[in-house]
Amino acid sequence: MDRKSIFAWVKQSYGTAPEYLWQDTPWNAVLRNSESNKWYAIVMKIEESRLGIPGNQMIDILDIKCDPNLIGALRQRPGFFPGYHMNKNSWITILLDGTVQEEEIKNLIDLSYQLTQPKKKAKKVEIRK
Repeated sequence: MDRKSIFAWVKQSYGTAPEYLWQDTPWNAVLRNSESNKWYAIVMKIEESRLGIPGNQMIDILDIKCDPNLIGALRQRPGFFPGYHMNKNSWITILLDGTVQEEEIKNLIDLSYQLTQPKKKAKKVEIRK
């Protein structure tokens, strides 16, 4: 899955579009949950060496919020890394080079979107005497 197909899929699935926030890296984009305004994904182009991969070629990555219980197992698999430039306990980085299957990326983006939904407030229950 590449950045173009991710952007098309999230537009169709959630109605969100990429936001390009940084002038010095205009190719990096944030995807924001429209209900909470929180980031649920970041698509970036970085040097391989930033992830500990030998080389200095520029590669596309996807950072997503993830259930901390899944992060350890995912990081043991090819194509997954600790969240680049994000909290390593709640974000994970996915290589967008075909290593990780499209359906799995979509499922993880969906999980990230759910994790950034607004918290539901508990309703006050009035006890009658």
